[in-house]
Amino acid sequence: MSRAERFEGVVLVLILLTVGTLAGAASFTHVHDWTMDNSPAGTPDWFGWANAAISELLPIAALLTIRARRRAGRSIGYPMFLLVCGVALSLSAQLAVAKPGISGWLLSAVPALAFMGLSKLVLSGKPAMPAAPVKATGAAPWGPTEPAATAEAPAPPAPEPRVTNERPGLVPVPALAFTRPDAEVTR
Repeated sequence: MSRAERFEGVVLVLILLTVGTLAGAASFTHVHDWTMDNSPAGTPDWFGWANAAISELLPIAALLTIRARRRAGRSIGYPMFLLVCGVALSLSAQLAVAKPGISGWLLSAVPALAFMGLSKLVLSGKPAMPAAPVKATGAAPWGPTEPAATAEAPAPPAPEPRVTNERPGLVPVPALAFTRPDAEVTR
């Protein structure tokens, strides 16, 4: 990795942390307020903060799990479901505490949307593929190139593809199956 790429990576992580901190503060507050406004009287304040932490950290954990499962070639269905549920819950809280109207809803949803977008941007990058090993040719780097002393045998020719009229997964169905039960069959 070049120096410029490392620098860009560090800057992206710093931006993510800054936006995450600010968005987290706003989102946690919105979810806390929404929870407390909709809880029975006498509900302790810690419950609102616990609900906020759960609903805001769930999407982050789901993103990290999705990234790990993709690297391992495993299914991402369940973590993706949790991500969608967490984002929906967070956005619901954002919209519930906003001033009614498009501008209020949009301004209230910005922290959650910005953090989710940046998280996806930073965490969804595929790991760099290692460079292919260079094949030794047996020639000196300073002299004329000569064919390698041990040439590899040519690969056997690929078999010719077989053309058939069969379509996998299809089962022939007799025409009789498409007649109405009350229709007379003529032969």
